[in-house]
Amino acid sequence: MRNKKWLALSGVALLATAACSTGDDSSSSEGSSSSDAKKEVTMVSATDLPQLDPTLTTDSTSVIVTNNVFEGLYRLDENNQPTPGIAEDVEVSEDGLTYTFKLRDANWSDGSPITAEDFVYSWKRALNPETGAEYAYILQDLKNANKILAGEMSLDDLGAKAIDEKTLEVQLEAPAPYFLGLTGFPTYMPQKQEYVEEQGEEFATSVDKTLYNGPYVLSEWQDNAGWVYKKNPEYWDAENVKMDTINVKVVKDVSTGVNLFESGEADYTLLSSEFVPQFEDSDEFKTRADARINFLRFNQKNEALQNVNIREALAKGFDKQSVTDVILTDGSQPANYIVAKDFTFTEDGADFREKYPDLLNYNVDEAKAAWEKGLEELGVETIELEFLSRDEEAFKKVNEFIKGELEKNLPGLTLNIKQQPFKNFLDLEGKGEYDVSAAGWGPDYQDPMTYLDMWVTDGPFNRMEYSNDEYDQLIQSAKKEADQMKRWEAMQEAERILLEEDFAIAPIYQKGEAYLERSNIENMYRHPFGADASFKWLDVK
Repeated sequence: MRNKKWLALSGVALLATAACSTGDDSSSSEGSSSSDAKKEVTMVSATDLPQLDPTLTTDSTSVIVTNNVFEGLYRLDENNQPTPGIAEDVEVSEDGLTYTFKLRDANWSDGSPITAEDFVYSWKRALNPETGAEYAYILQDLKNANKILAGEMSLDDLGAKAIDEKTLEVQLEAPAPYFLGLTGFPTYMPQKQEYVEEQGEEFATSVDKTLYNGPYVLSEWQDNAGWVYKKNPEYWDAENVKMDTINVKVVKDVSTGVNLFESGEADYTLLSSEFVPQFEDSDEFKTRADARINFLRFNQKNEALQNVNIREALAKGFDKQSVTDVILTDGSQPANYIVAKDFTFTEDGADFREKYPDLLNYNVDEAKAAWEKGLEELGVETIELEFLSRDEEAFKKVNEFIKGELEKNLPGLTLNIKQQPFKNFLDLEGKGEYDVSAAGWGPDYQDPMTYLDMWVTDGPFNRMEYSNDEYDQLIQSAKKEADQMKRWEAMQEAERILLEEDFAIAPIYQKGEAYLERSNIENMYRHPFGADASFKWLDVK
């Protein structure tokens, strides 16, 4: 998640001012009871909230928000395991192809009941080409979904139907052990057809044009300013939602977050490299590993980037170790792969990464040789490329370092950094209006495929006109294969082709986070895939 998965807390650089508020002035007077106290925190997001429609959501800031104001059949718990959401129970057929969900008595925020048909409608809406949902492909595990996307079948052929108001039957193309976890992703969340159609193009464009079914509702949302979560009284499990209000303010400067923490106005803030030495000996300093991979996209619309030697030179020509150890210093690790390590394992505990631990290493000599060969093949002496970047602090520093490394090691190269606010960055990247992009991807579900099917020909998140028939065939083969080891072999070979033969992208690092957190924040669950954070169980003592 998105670019889903633009984490830093992805987009929400979680910075919580987590002091209990007493609500109105009278509640703080002598004699007021503790039961009157309202629990409220304030968080800081490094990025704006671009999207609130679960069907159209693609970035991780939006994924975090939708995870907390909507709910699917299941959601992730503190151990990153799927726990029942709107589904109360599920029966799975012996062949793993049919899931029968029993829905609990749950309501929308307007008090109307959530039904099985709300899920069927939402999924069909995503698959309808008129909707323009980039994430429609994530429904591909559903029977006939791919054929519907290809225009070979109608929406009515989708393997999902409402048996009755509280029974949903779902048929899959092939067994998918990760499927329950996937049902918590925004594209799988239900929508009330009558409400969506009544709002038309205004649906989910403001807080009062949205119908919620999650732990919270949004009471405010202003572009470039922030948004406010309020506890949803209609939520089926409202008694276990402890927070009354969660304020989120858009602040891009890390030092502002640190100042808030030190002044007692914030209880959680992310740190950038320059602050790590100051706090690394503090009991409030923490780090966490992540499964997000940051990488460079090479847009093959550009003639120079159609040359495999030029791509190889760019991919091998900068020092990843310096990026993580000197610039970031937050627990991030150099990545010579696109599928994260310590993310997926066989039943015997073997990591997907074991076969090919390193596919694309930093190597200046090989980069220079490939560069000279590429220039000769193109018949040019110089190449000038636009380098698209987000304007947050960490991205600026990393991308300026990469620019310096590549221009130093590849004579004749000029990289012009184009820094953009997050929303503009997503728009330009989605339209393919860039040469090189500083991209990132956090996994949507716990399977290597979440990283790999992005690069199939004409895939919605390909965004760089990469195409390789052998790669496409391996991915399609893996999607149909029931045997885990054969699936993995196909995906491992596809990843090798992507990075070691085609140099289609250039992995930079696997993300880590350094942050400060006070002891009064409890149960803020962080996830390595899907939404990066769940606030359902969040509490402040």
